[in-house]
Amino acid sequence: MGIRTFTVDDVVTLLDATRWTLILAAIAFAGGGVIGSLVTLARVSRVPALRWLAGGYVEVLQGTPLLMQFFLWFFLLTLLLPVQLPATAVAAIALTLHASAFVVEIWRGSIEAIPRTQWEAAASLGMTRFQQLRYVIVPQAWRIAMAPTVGLLVVLIKGTSLAALIGFVELTRAGQLVSGVTFQPLTTFGTAALIYLALCLPLSILSRRLEGRMHVHRPA
Repeated sequence: MGIRTFTVDDVVTLLDATRWTLILAAIAFAGGGVIGSLVTLARVSRVPALRWLAGGYVEVLQGTPLLMQFFLWFFLLTLLLPVQLPATAVAAIALTLHASAFVVEIWRGSIEAIPRTQWEAAASLGMTRFQQLRYVIVPQAWRIAMAPTVGLLVVLIKGTSLAALIGFVELTRAGQLVSGVTFQPLTTFGTAALIYLALCLPLSILSRRLEGRMHVHRPA
């Protein structure tokens, strides 16, 4: 294919690839929320071994670069499984686990922000540890966690760009392909950047507003 100019069709190509960016981010956000919630329960458990394991899980995933995690999962799963998983599946696994580690810390911090008197009041009513979390602590912690959780979604949307390096065709990878045939990287990646901005800016504004609302309603 010869060199050609950047056209509206290329914008459509980038927008079409944006769908996969959103799908991958949504999978990681939902999956990370489920796994992160379970690990959070272990993180705040009274059992030292569970807290230690959950802490190690978080440290490993937060202490290594996301790009390295993409490569490790790509090659590790290739070695362990009889068939090679598509890049979509590998990217979803890597980003989901990465997201779950940040969900754990967001939720742990939110739970620990609840005054100890709330736990004691719930315990005085005869509630079990699980009932205290479910009916008293988590509903209050959720209000604190909302803003950083929305902020995490912004991070995940931008993090999907690293999946391009294992062959997953999302917005950044589509930009590379378009740039390769148009030889107009500034126009191509400038357009991609504007699409990322259109996705992330409203979420960033929402996160700041939620955080501001939380500070307004927080008791002195």
